[in-house]
Amino acid sequence: MKKILILCTMLLMVGCSNIKVLDPKSVTGKEQAYLIWLSIALMSIVIIVVFTLFTWFVIKYRHTTARKGTLPIDVKGNTKLELTYTIIPVFILLILAVPTVKITLDQSPSTEASIEQEGTHINVGAKQFEWSFEHPNGKKEVDELVLPEGEPLIFHLQSEDVIHSFWIPELAGKVDVFPHKELTYVIKDADMGTYDGKCAEFCGIQHGNMTFSVKVVSKEDYEDYLQDNN
Repeated sequence: MKKILILCTMLLMVGCSNIKVLDPKSVTGKEQAYLIWLSIALMSIVIIVVFTLFTWFVIKYRHTTARKGTLPIDVKGNTKLELTYTIIPVFILLILAVPTVKITLDQSPSTEASIEQEGTHINVGAKQFEWSFEHPNGKKEVDELVLPEGEPLIFHLQSEDVIHSFWIPELAGKVDVFPHKELTYVIKDADMGTYDGKCAEFCGIQHGNMTFSVKVVSKEDYEDYLQDNN
């Protein structure tokens, strides 16, 4: 009974968040969500087929008085069946692998600075226990990130101490930030709105407080923001 109560408590705690990973607000996030939904759909097909066959076999070949002492027919093999349950899984894996490889390669953080890529470049510094952001004109903010909508956002990520993880759940997946090594991560075309950002890698006793706010505004408002005094 105690284990059941613990399990129920854990399940309830899982929902204690306003993070909506599967309701993305950027092109990058939508591509990642597409892979998640595609995986769920394909695995659901596999689960349905497996449990359907399992139930059918349990019922069909269940022990009965009529079958008592009866030996089943010795089947040597079935080429068509063997080809079927070999080819179909391979086909399912290909359906999942092709977009996964394409999107993963396109979105993977780069070890190069990507200076020539068009968009808004933001220098992101992580340290225990705060985030700092530097905009193209040199304007700096701590734990507060303002971004323009409708264009690529190029984040130049670097840590000053330990490994952190840059994560804006509603815009894109998390990216580890390494000490003294710059990684470039691109989030494409974020929608206007206010989002939560956080460190997704345990980095010390105040890890839970290492959060930041994200506000995506129109390009005009972003230009006005840059012109405000620091």
